[in-house]
Amino acid sequence: MTAFLALIFVLLAAFAGSMMESASLQSAKSYRRTDMNRAVESVFAEYQRDLLEEFEIFALDGGYESGSYSEEHVLDRLSYYGASGMEQEILRIQFLTDGNGQAFLEQAARFMESRYGLGSLNHLLGSMNRWEEQEEAAGRLQQTEESLSQELSGMLTENQAELPEEDNPLPNIRQLAATPLTELAMPKEKKISEKAVEESGMVSHRSLRTGRGDFSDVADKPELSGIAFGEYVLTHFSSAADAGNSGGSEALDYEVEYILEGKSSDRENLEAVLKRLAVLRFVPNYTYLQGDAAKRAEAKALALTLCTVAALPAAAEALTQVLLLAWAFGESVMDLRSLMKGYGVPFTKTAENWQLSLSGLMNLGSKDGGQEGADIEGGMKYKEYLRALLFVNSRKNMPLRVLDMIELCLQREKGLSWFRADDCISRIELQSEVSLRRGITYRFPTYYGYE
Repeated sequence: MTAFLALIFVLLAAFAGSMMESASLQSAKSYRRTDMNRAVESVFAEYQRDLLEEFEIFALDGGYESGSYSEEHVLDRLSYYGASGMEQEILRIQFLTDGNGQAFLEQAARFMESRYGLGSLNHLLGSMNRWEEQEEAAGRLQQTEESLSQELSGMLTENQAELPEEDNPLPNIRQLAATPLTELAMPKEKKISEKAVEESGMVSHRSLRTGRGDFSDVADKPELSGIAFGEYVLTHFSSAADAGNSGGSEALDYEVEYILEGKSSDRENLEAVLKRLAVLRFVPNYTYLQGDAAKRAEAKALALTLCTVAALPAAAEALTQVLLLAWAFGESVMDLRSLMKGYGVPFTKTAENWQLSLSGLMNLGSKDGGQEGADIEGGMKYKEYLRALLFVNSRKNMPLRVLDMIELCLQREKGLSWFRADDCISRIELQSEVSLRRGITYRFPTYYGYE
């Protein structure tokens, strides 16, 4: 009996010892995990402050203000914050520029949600969809214009006829079409910015550092809608509407225009945006002319007069449509003049707010023309048209162009010459290996991301 009790006692002691050993090991594991979590959180608390204050984006500078990225910088900081005595391996890492700026887009989406609330921008969706339809219609209308011009040219050539120059606005319209819109649309008192940047070193043009690993299993990826993206851009960057009013940066004055078009100079970007706006205005202007019987009759009368002088009355119908298209283009130029003066231009026109007469096409663009854009009550202003372009524009390259502007701003205006967007870490997963005791090692992963 005594031997049996002794055996039971030995078994109980062994069981208690194993339980204590297991608890001790689990406690040691928990302590090391806690040390690692605290260290990672402390490291990522060293986010780039200017990036957050200026653009609401969290990121850890992997170069630690040296301009020379190294993963050792991060590992050294982990040791400093209490993760010493562990071997660290970075399993996955993501930079702001990865996936065409996906990490940046996710944070921008969260900022817009926190600022405006989910769904608060949906009231803009109807008008934005209308602009998408306008761009599609503009493409079809341009094809129609080319077809009508070719038809008219073919009829004139076939009959060896020429339209008279007198009272004919088409030669002037052809000259205007070849003139930069910056010259036609900008008010005399407004000077066009001549700032330019060297593209080769910018985020969207240089070879970028890339992360490794896919974070789809741990990261919730909110979608940044076209509307929210446009609002983010308009909130943080300047446009031609702000020039002269403390807008712009040391790099470029027309930052929104750069994000849209991606050209190296303010002048080129503004010209490209004005061309797109002219196309967008062309459609509703032409649509209005087609529905205004009086204006159609005026164009038809002029076409009959010109074709009679040319002894080619059969071309009157084609010439009528060409004149209407030219008239719509001229009205679009007037709309651009209104927008560049800070005035409003409505989406659709009426007889009351139509600006250009048919006879006015003759001297549109001339120095003594004296035709300036009008401010139409209830009209959309330049920034609202930019919002439409940001919505309908393909966002394939725009996130990296936004990062171009962010990088240039921080480098030139904040003095952070070492800052590079592709050194900025947004997510990381590490694997740690630590020796507990008596040859027992413990390996565990730790994830952290700016969510």
